[in-house]
Amino acid sequence: MLSPLIWLPVIGALFIGLVPLSAKQARGAALAVASAVSLWALWLFTQFDLSNFGLQMSEKLPWLPALGLDYELGLDGLALLMVGLNSLLTWIALYSSSSDTERPKLFYCLMLIVSSAIAGAFLAQNFLLFFLLYELDLVPLYLLILIWGGEKSGYAATKFLLYTALSGALILVGCFGMFWLGGASDFSYSSLAEVSLPLRWQVVLLIPLLLGFGIKVPLIPLHTWLPDTYVAASTPVAIMLGGVLAKLGTYGLLRFGFSLMPDGWRVLAPGLAVWAAMTVMYGAIVAIAQRDIKRMVAYSSIGHMGYILLGMAAGNPLSLAGCIAQMVSHGLILAILFHLVGIVEAKVGTRELDVLNGLMNPIRGLPLTSALLVLGGMASAGIPGLVNFAAEFVIFQGSFPQFPVQTLICVVGTGLTAVYFVILLNRTCFGRLDNARAYFPKVTLDEKIPAFVLMALIVFLGIQPVWLMRWTESTPVSRIAEVTASAQVSLDVRQSPLALLSSFRKDGFAD
Repeated sequence: MLSPLIWLPVIGALFIGLVPLSAKQARGAALAVASAVSLWALWLFTQFDLSNFGLQMSEKLPWLPALGLDYELGLDGLALLMVGLNSLLTWIALYSSSSDTERPKLFYCLMLIVSSAIAGAFLAQNFLLFFLLYELDLVPLYLLILIWGGEKSGYAATKFLLYTALSGALILVGCFGMFWLGGASDFSYSSLAEVSLPLRWQVVLLIPLLLGFGIKVPLIPLHTWLPDTYVAASTPVAIMLGGVLAKLGTYGLLRFGFSLMPDGWRVLAPGLAVWAAMTVMYGAIVAIAQRDIKRMVAYSSIGHMGYILLGMAAGNPLSLAGCIAQMVSHGLILAILFHLVGIVEAKVGTRELDVLNGLMNPIRGLPLTSALLVLGGMASAGIPGLVNFAAEFVIFQGSFPQFPVQTLICVVGTGLTAVYFVILLNRTCFGRLDNARAYFPKVTLDEKIPAFVLMALIVFLGIQPVWLMRWTESTPVSRIAEVTASAQVSLDVRQSPLALLSSFRKDGFAD
């Protein structure tokens, strides 16, 4: 039941690569595969049992038992939402691709392989299998950025490659550390969950995991690859990078950091909350200073990922439900913003705020694109009635009792989000058109459909957030909350990092 999410895109990529197809036929085949995967993911939602607090639809086949590596897949509420997001945004990205894309067969093959690897990583229940799939998308994305990217694509692709390779190396250190120090029988999630590591080793092993997954999210100061990469990437690739790939970082922190080492996580939680607040404020302040609207959206992504870290730092059921919902809302909003920015660039020929103006003009401008851009900016700013409001509100409600100062700083960050989107919309959509150049091509129906689909979900899930929150109440939140509730850390969490350092100096690493 789960393998088709991984193997249908691979089969589709092989078909497109091996069979002689025109550019139009290759795009149609890729969309057919993406549609089939999306329908399969939607069917999984109907089969998922919300009352079941264990893994569902599990698959396990021996692969390399001597290495502790098996083909092991499983589904819970967190993974279900992520594979649903991945399948939807893959379809959106492929649909938004240009009909005259250069080297179309290679482009669509690489996009489907990326989607397959991401889905497999979300479904993997073996840490080593997760790592292999986590790294599998590295080369395809490097080529997608390098070949189909814009200005400075070579620099951005190389930077992405180096940062992502470093991310994988750090994650592998944490993976092998849990396996060797805990004496697990293999790398399966269930085996690692049964390991009882001393508190000191949990803290030590969380550090490479936090850094590795923090690069993928990204969190400051590990973020420097993101603006260059997002700006250089084409619109479909930027949608996959920001909408889905970044969620592998937050998913990994939840699945392999917070859940497997709860004691160590509680020790580091105050520092993580500070890190989250710094990320939110940095992303918002730097976004205000941007003159390129695509770069502004890229920096806004950094800030909004900080809210997710804040929810994980608080670690209670309410904040965790909010941060999982925020992962979905962030993906939907970033996808529509990148799609609309791509339309503006294609029709107007620029992304510079100092040049753009008056696109809301109903006769010679881009009125529908501008209206959707206004709604996208409002959703990102957390306006009530749109999906981001419910997610952020639940995070803040859960995190405030534990981290009031950090939560208030993040609330200020939401206000700054409104500031830079007001700047973007005021400069881009309003004002007077330049009569000498305001003869823009019309936006086609094919270009409108992805935005309509995304906006419908953003509005519907904002009005009825229970349709999103109900899935977060299943396995991930309940199980992780139960683990953290049962974890008893003897140190005062406000002083534990210093206390741990003192114990390291005094006793070394012995338990």
